[in-house]
Amino acid sequence: MMNPIDESVRMETRRQLLRRGAQGLGGVALASLLEGAEPAAGVPHFAPKAKRVIWLHMVGAPPQLDLFDYKPKMKDWFDKDLPESVRNGQRLTTMTSGQTRFPIAPTVFKFAQHGKSGAWLSELLPYTAKMVDDISIIRTMHTEAINHEPAITFIQTGSMVPGKPCTGAWMAYGLGSMNKDLPTFVVLNANHTHPKANVQAISAKLWSAGFLSAQYAGVSLRSGGDPVLYINNPDGVDGKTRRTMLDGLGELNQMTFDKLGDAETQARIQQYEMAFRMQSSVPDLTDLSKEPESVYALYGEAARKPGTFSYNALMARRLAERGVRFIQLYMRGWDVHNDLPEVLPSQCKDVDQALYGLVQDLKQRGMLDDTVVIWGGEFGRTIYSQGKLTATNYGRDHHPRCFSLWAAGGGFKPGVVYGETDEFSYNIVRDPVHVRDFQATLLHNLGIDHKRFTYKYQGLDQKLTGVEEAKVVKGLLRG
Repeated sequence: MMNPIDESVRMETRRQLLRRGAQGLGGVALASLLEGAEPAAGVPHFAPKAKRVIWLHMVGAPPQLDLFDYKPKMKDWFDKDLPESVRNGQRLTTMTSGQTRFPIAPTVFKFAQHGKSGAWLSELLPYTAKMVDDISIIRTMHTEAINHEPAITFIQTGSMVPGKPCTGAWMAYGLGSMNKDLPTFVVLNANHTHPKANVQAISAKLWSAGFLSAQYAGVSLRSGGDPVLYINNPDGVDGKTRRTMLDGLGELNQMTFDKLGDAETQARIQQYEMAFRMQSSVPDLTDLSKEPESVYALYGEAARKPGTFSYNALMARRLAERGVRFIQLYMRGWDVHNDLPEVLPSQCKDVDQALYGLVQDLKQRGMLDDTVVIWGGEFGRTIYSQGKLTATNYGRDHHPRCFSLWAAGGGFKPGVVYGETDEFSYNIVRDPVHVRDFQATLLHNLGIDHKRFTYKYQGLDQKLTGVEEAKVVKGLLRG
């Protein structure tokens, strides 16, 4: 059998070659035929600390002031205006730019120190507090994006402009598959419980492959009905008939490829074949009946209920242990513009025990060392209240200048509290970590040099970290 890349080159006309080059599609996309995605040439660049990632994105931006960035002096500033010397003319959103005052709203929640690091954590995160010595808490994340859509797109794809590949797609392209019967990149969506929680829209563009081949896009796994749409055979169609249909469709697609030389045609063939294999692999993946009671004691009783964050956290572990390279879990409801003291405790309760359960479960199974777990949002929240402030109620607006995020396992140094903000959690005073820096650090732990990890598209060597400066944060690296 002729090598598919050689066959592609032999059949391709000059016009096809030029058109394919203009689209940014190369022979590398053909290397994944039949057996799943192969790693890109030369990747990893050096010995990796991690081989998989579980990214838990809290859509809407958790308030760092109420969770991780303790500012006890702010109690004395209740309802006083944020000094202009602190804000220093920084950009405001349209939601608060019309306010005549910016009254400071100290957190109503208690904080305490935990672990060997003495990390300060809110009373809303009692389970996370038990594992502070397993995680790196970064208090000085920052971004230029001030609204949700560009901010989420930026932290997920490295660009505020839609259309670039997301981190999971980059990982699938660069590192390839570890299980030919499951997608390299899987997306989960969790429900929240509080009816007043503000919900931001998200869409499949966040798990898109962008200019990479479509085979590197995320596959969304549903909690209700069929886990993957259309994965099961239609009524009256048995497995043998489905196989015959796919063989015929594959022949038609091969004819199209032979005529046009478009590598995306081969990607379609691969996707059909993956869907067929998933008919066997997905039922086993989603069958939680064999999980012992100790697992539900660890993750919480909510893990028995499909759609909850706890259920999806457990599913993330099951995906990871089956060789899925990148698992992206989204949970909405963190956009606390109002009613924060009522909504935030519910959001935290939805996730806290499951976060602890996931990290400890991976640790017990010997998987945490080579699995990165990330928890956080797209930006931070303001010290001042959006709208009316009372002693028991307030809301917080968007704040890109500093926010908190934590990472565990896979090369991240445990028990670290990294960076420091000013007394108002408004500006960074020590050890800033830009979104691009975090992306570069994540890639480093996966054995990838972010400067060398490129894909030629529209005449440019495209990178996850973009064209601006990005650095690996050595203070976050395990020795």
